[in-house]
Amino acid sequence: MITGVSYKHNDHKYVVWAVVVGLSLFLSGCASLKEMAKGIAGTSTKELERGRAAAISQEFPLDYFTCFAKTKDALKGMQSYIYAGNIKQHMLAIYMTTTDTTPVGIFFTEKGKNSTMIEVSSPSTYGKEFISKKLFTSLSGKPVSKEAEAKSGVKQEFTLP
Repeated sequence: MITGVSYKHNDHKYVVWAVVVGLSLFLSGCASLKEMAKGIAGTSTKELERGRAAAISQEFPLDYFTCFAKTKDALKGMQSYIYAGNIKQHMLAIYMTTTDTTPVGIFFTEKGKNSTMIEVSSPSTYGKEFISKKLFTSLSGKPVSKEAEAKSGVKQEFTLP
């Protein structure tokens, strides 16, 4: 018999629980832990990706890299805040402005050598309509008539408070 070492039955429960929790985290993968942390921080893009089914989309006669660069420039001009995404991920996640943290996702799909589809997704209908209208107008280079603006219900003027 070994002296000086005590073993309680309750200690065994804690070890089993620690192993179960450890295995659960290991088997769930790092991606889900990362996504959970992003959700807590408010920078998750999962909701934007799920909203792609209801996205507003338009195809542009631009190659992928030019389309991506022009989109970033247009977003800067609209004073939007890009919080996630890059050219390799084929998406940008933005807040409408630095003060309006409504999330909006912009997804890029290369349709051909000189053709790129842009999809604008957001849990906010107003957010996706506002950003898509401003962005698509900017990328097409066409001014929007007052009649089209009134029909869409989205004002073209945008000023920060």
